[in-house]
Amino acid sequence: MRHHLFAVLLALSPLSLSLAPPAAAQQAAAVPALEYRERTLANGLRVYAIKDESSPNVSVQVWYDVGSKDDPRGRSGFAHLFEHMLFKSTRNMVDEQFDRLTEDVGGFNNASTADDYTNYFEVVPANHLQRMLWAEAERMGSLVVDPKVFASERDVVKEELRSRVLASPYGRLFYLYLPQVSYSVHPYARPGIGSIEELDAATIDDVRAFHATYYRPDNAVLVVAGRFDDAQLDAWVDQYFAPIARPATAIPRVTVAEPRRTAARSYIVHEPNVPLPAVLLSYPSPPASARDSAVMEVIDAILSGGDNSRLYRELVRTRIASEADTYNDTKQGQGVYAVYAILAGGKTAAEGEAALKREIAKLATTPVSQAELAEARNELVTAALLERETPDGKAGALAEAIIVGGNPRAADERLAQIAATTPADIQRVARQYLSARNVAAVRYLPEPKGGTPREDRIATAATVRTIALATPPNIRIVEPAPAAERVVPPPVGPEVVAALPAADIQKLANGLTVVTVRRAELPLASAALVVPSGASADPAGKAGLAGLTTALLSKGTKTRSATQIAQAVEALGGALSSSADLDGANVALTVKSDQLAPAIEILADVARNPVFAADELDRQRGITTDELAVAMQDPGALAPMVANRALYGTGAYGHPADGTPGALKGLTRDDVLAHYRRSFAPARATLVLTGDVTPQAARDLANRYFGDWAATADPPPTRPIAADSARGRTIVIDLPDSGQAAVAVIKEAIPRSDPRYYAALVANAVLGTGYSSRLNQEIRIKRGLSYGARSTLEGRRQAGPVFAVTQTKNESAPEVLALVLAEMRRLGTEPIPVAEMATRQAVLNGGFGRTLETTSGLAGLISNYIIDGLGVEEIARYQKAVSAITPAQAGSAAASLLAPQGSTIVIVGDARKFLDRLPRDGGAPIVIRASDLDLDKVPGR
Repeated sequence: MRHHLFAVLLALSPLSLSLAPPAAAQQAAAVPALEYRERTLANGLRVYAIKDESSPNVSVQVWYDVGSKDDPRGRSGFAHLFEHMLFKSTRNMVDEQFDRLTEDVGGFNNASTADDYTNYFEVVPANHLQRMLWAEAERMGSLVVDPKVFASERDVVKEELRSRVLASPYGRLFYLYLPQVSYSVHPYARPGIGSIEELDAATIDDVRAFHATYYRPDNAVLVVAGRFDDAQLDAWVDQYFAPIARPATAIPRVTVAEPRRTAARSYIVHEPNVPLPAVLLSYPSPPASARDSAVMEVIDAILSGGDNSRLYRELVRTRIASEADTYNDTKQGQGVYAVYAILAGGKTAAEGEAALKREIAKLATTPVSQAELAEARNELVTAALLERETPDGKAGALAEAIIVGGNPRAADERLAQIAATTPADIQRVARQYLSARNVAAVRYLPEPKGGTPREDRIATAATVRTIALATPPNIRIVEPAPAAERVVPPPVGPEVVAALPAADIQKLANGLTVVTVRRAELPLASAALVVPSGASADPAGKAGLAGLTTALLSKGTKTRSATQIAQAVEALGGALSSSADLDGANVALTVKSDQLAPAIEILADVARNPVFAADELDRQRGITTDELAVAMQDPGALAPMVANRALYGTGAYGHPADGTPGALKGLTRDDVLAHYRRSFAPARATLVLTGDVTPQAARDLANRYFGDWAATADPPPTRPIAADSARGRTIVIDLPDSGQAAVAVIKEAIPRSDPRYYAALVANAVLGTGYSSRLNQEIRIKRGLSYGARSTLEGRRQAGPVFAVTQTKNESAPEVLALVLAEMRRLGTEPIPVAEMATRQAVLNGGFGRTLETTSGLAGLISNYIIDGLGVEEIARYQKAVSAITPAQAGSAAASLLAPQGSTIVIVGDARKFLDRLPRDGGAPIVIRASDLDLDKVPGR
């Protein structure tokens, strides 16, 4: 069955929907409707198919109508814990085999648990579709619950909780306190991540009962999107899913309704790792199936959609807040609309709360303008287009519409409802849901220097109603099949070879290079202006200059203010981003392709005519300084900054690209102007255009808006990449009461252009790229010591680092460090098995191919090649080069570049819990209290 937007518009009730203005209807119509086939098997499984021949891949998603609201009594976090178990063994699949069938063939898999659902999704090459259907049916019908695996995964989930909630500066606010203050009766009140105590209380019998109760065909939706044959798909679904029996027992449902809030509530809490005060306001929001849910999306875009949003203009630009944003959490039942601010340095939570409430109140008292409403609609239309660029995006949009919205047409209907939203709708909904009596406010403050603060205790209300987990009768306990009886996965089909995009390269008379890669599947286009001048060009003592300069490009030109620039771009449905890394900088945006010309005009204006006003410089300096203050109390963010400084010292790669608090204070407008003149000139710049744009149109646009650009660049300064370092040392940053420890091992590698790069890239992939890499296998999968462990080979214009990093509970830091070093050592001393290396090559090539599927991903890839000093032809070379590497070549690269000898080690955490057990082979660790850390200096020097 096919559903078109025009038919949807006609079907909507005129009593509940105002007529959309013609321009708004045209905006919504720019998004192609989700065209799908649907059918329901006799056992109740609902099956949806979305055909997409433009992709060589296929997405398989199974969404179960069970989530955190269904956590059993006394078992908060259980649905999420159970989600982890489904990646383990079934009757015919051994532990981790699901990853062999996905990641190891160049695909990926993941899952998530929300309040209303648990979804499992994967993308694989299209010739692996049959295997995915077989594997998902295995998970639904014959899960094996192994006590040892269950204990290990429970430990992994506890590390995830420590990472997201306890170690992150604002983790408790968003993961725990937001749901707890938002509901008094409904089980949505319980944090989906759970608690250490209730996770420890879960048992094997709970797991088996939960699977039998909820993981059944009549409680699931299967969505397949991508390249497939319709008849063959139907036959495979019937073969693998139809035999799964529908249980006779009823599915327990949460039926309690959250009562209407009649009085505002407020809370004050103090936490140990809060660098800046924060305030959060929670309001009720309509269910996803309600017409007013679409109005809330428009309100959300008006409040927080980009730099022209109300919160950014009124809180961030006024320096009340360093960050102000929203979280629109739509659900099957009453949802949550959260508005929050991380305060600017020197501002109080009271000031932030008052400012947020002022902006909320305006929505009810003053009609929004037609221009502001049109901007919000355009942004939402562009977001929908971006979501539908890939098979997994389409599948996810459809599945969420079914499970949360209760209607497969909900995703398309929502766009029509957004187009029809009026200023009067916004006022009405704001008065109903965002009133002063509906708010629950939390002031989230640092612990005071001395004494015990007066504060509130926030916890799940005792009045919250939960469901006891009943054990269904006759639960079948599944055991692994004997090896001789195990059903093997179906065969792989004929390979689908994807055509690589062809890049067109042109040069204007003034030296500007124009690169165009056309993809016309959707009316989207991305543009990026790239210069190979980044933070490595920052003069000594002026860390952050490139980043500050690039950020200021969009903060005012000779003819537009910062607000006017944001307003102009966002009125087109786009968002302008400007950023600098160590080797380059870019200004980029993505818009509907019919808006590309005016978007390029704005892009050219900010690149060619910035004014670098003093007040804008001070504002951006303050924002960046506040962001650094937050990062310096997050172990996972701080460890890489310290590691790079230790490795590269005072050299050009040593400082954080965003700068340091000390250096930022001293940067002047003259410094900014000097960096701009060295960096931005047509002979040094490349304009990248991808998506629905032809090379001729690209040249015409480039000539129109950049053709008369006559600037010349001053010679860039030269600095050594590394100087006066502390490489080879162990450095401990003591962050008392940190919820976790971050463990980082870093050493210098090679430039991106080095002939050994692809051998080193493959070797590093064996070590730490992907779920099944060696680091993750040893640290997460086998021992449950971390939520994830990885390593990265950073290809840069000059010799970048190889970097292994993970987080674990403080007490486990020495053990995790030993495991990282052991795996680095083994990689360079033992031959890499051919089969293992082939899987990592597939991971690299598959990830690369998926990047090419989106216009912004493609533009970003080309931009990175330019910054790294490579030609655009590297797109055609990458996958062949990865595939050509032999085990001997990868092993040689590992021995010379990835061996642990000479590595620099950085651990950020609560030192009293691990310091005495760290190795002393390279001498006593350098210990620095986090409060004493100076990123302008080499640690220990």
